[in-house]
Amino acid sequence: MQLQAIDLSIIGLYLMSTVVIGLYLKKRASQNLQAYFQGGKKLPWYLLGLSNASGMFDISGTMWLVTLLFVYGLKSIWIPWLWPVFNQVFLAVFLSTWLRRSNVLTGAEWIQTRFGNDTGGRLAHIVVVLFALISVLGFLAYGFVGIGKFMEIFIPWEVVSTYVPFDIPLQYVPHFYGIFFTGIATFYVMMGGMLSIVWADVLQFSIMAVSAVIIAVLAMTHVSPEALHAATPENWANPFFGWTLGIDWTGLIEEVNTKIVSDGYSLFSIFFMMMLFKGVLLSLAGPAPNYDMQKILATRSPRDAALMSGFVSVALNPIRYLMIAGFAVLAIVYYKELDLMSGGRLDFENILPAAMLRFAPVGVLGLVLAGLLAAFMSTFASTVNAAPAYLVNDIYKRYINPDASNKRLVNASYLISVLVVVVSTTIGFFVESINSVLLWLVSGLFGGYAVSNVLKWYWWRLNGMGYFWGMLTGIIGALAFPNIFDGVGVFKSVASDILPLYLFPLLLLFSGTACILVSLITKPEDPEILKSFYRTVRPWGLWGPVHKLVLAENPQFKRNENFGRDAFNVVVGIIAQTCLVAAPIFLVIRENISLTATLLVFGICALVLKKTWFDRLEKAPADA
Repeated sequence: MQLQAIDLSIIGLYLMSTVVIGLYLKKRASQNLQAYFQGGKKLPWYLLGLSNASGMFDISGTMWLVTLLFVYGLKSIWIPWLWPVFNQVFLAVFLSTWLRRSNVLTGAEWIQTRFGNDTGGRLAHIVVVLFALISVLGFLAYGFVGIGKFMEIFIPWEVVSTYVPFDIPLQYVPHFYGIFFTGIATFYVMMGGMLSIVWADVLQFSIMAVSAVIIAVLAMTHVSPEALHAATPENWANPFFGWTLGIDWTGLIEEVNTKIVSDGYSLFSIFFMMMLFKGVLLSLAGPAPNYDMQKILATRSPRDAALMSGFVSVALNPIRYLMIAGFAVLAIVYYKELDLMSGGRLDFENILPAAMLRFAPVGVLGLVLAGLLAAFMSTFASTVNAAPAYLVNDIYKRYINPDASNKRLVNASYLISVLVVVVSTTIGFFVESINSVLLWLVSGLFGGYAVSNVLKWYWWRLNGMGYFWGMLTGIIGALAFPNIFDGVGVFKSVASDILPLYLFPLLLLFSGTACILVSLITKPEDPEILKSFYRTVRPWGLWGPVHKLVLAENPQFKRNENFGRDAFNVVVGIIAQTCLVAAPIFLVIRENISLTATLLVFGICALVLKKTWFDRLEKAPADA
């Protein structure tokens, strides 16, 4: 066993705490679906924001980000735009407010406020549930793979095998650990719903904050700037780039050059432009139907929804990147002392757990490990909570048993939670790397989501039929295109893992054509539905005909003319968010001039946003 008694005690205490939280909150959460999935809409925005930040501090993503910083240095601060991480800025500036005004339980239920309940509206509703289910299964499989690979290093199978009455092939050992920890996470989210998620997340984030500071201090005391400079290639500490990446590990760690080639990031400018183009479109589409959307809908008011989304980046990035930078710096300088082998092959995704095992002192190791386990369980639990919200509220209650009691609905949520975990675990057995499933999710599946969900906000003529066919062709394209185009024509030289990003424009054209064409050849939505949506949400965009109808009924109605201000705030917000990523890295590697400049830019952005965003947030009632 690689862990000492005190480390195991800390981990055990944390796991027991989550179970107790779930059991304690079970009665309050089981009152009705709103209590179970939204905490009764009584939780303050800062707790929901902290919970959302905690859910994004996931173990798989953190392992991936440590690897990126190790390999690409400060240029790695741009790569998470693949998600895109700056979607939180779009949400904070305007989209969270628009979404929360609907006052619904799930994203699929929100679709009814836009497309009504005719054939097109029902098809749009069903396809959102389908998308939500596929994305939930993908993210659960992503977390399952990460936790298994992570724990394999700390608890070697040769030790565990002496205590269990069965044997497992080495390649499936990570999956065994994944099953164990997903079981605990599933239990506490089943018991307490959104309430247990939020309070467990507050505990988890507190652990992670302490752990991150300790690891950053360890790195700063054990690695001098001179030692780091000697161990890294030229331009490693420079966040800016030219046409190519400009990083060559020759003569330092030769294997890293192979990793860069396999990742496909060498032509970094093309990669960056594709990433930015896709990221802006996905951000304009609003939150996907997952735990992020559920947290927005759980806020008390539209104003709270905006504040919650804005708080996520402020809470998450400085803490997370202190830890990431600390482990990456230690791993680079002491690379030869790390064991990165997994299943008989070199795996750079093991840098984080290997560095923890090598550098974290007794007690601190248990604290950090408990925190990262908590991070995994937070993300996993929030995602598990999203699946039954859609299947129970939007399928079972709507189509199968409309008169079901609250008790029956909550029990059905328990059953659905278990089923989605079993299915996602099965999928996880066929996933080889965190990076591959991540890129398929953010570049493939969400690429198919983009067109329909951009147009639903900004174009009045999009109807339910157009939305349905746009989403359906997008999902089909996301599933089929990587297999069809892998190694074909212009995509021959594109790495398989990054292929979904380069297929994004094709997927956009494919789903967009279906979406727009079907909308134009079928009748528009009922004017009453369109007027109600426009009056309630008040979006900017191409809503001229609907605005005239609303104005005829209410001459005092004013259109939303904040497009210019919102666009400006988004740009300033992205700069501020990027500063919050870069600053802790510059602090750990002691690039003091760069740190000072970064903090200065952030300070200016914060002052601007105070005047152009915060001071102008509408003062909405508690339940708008």
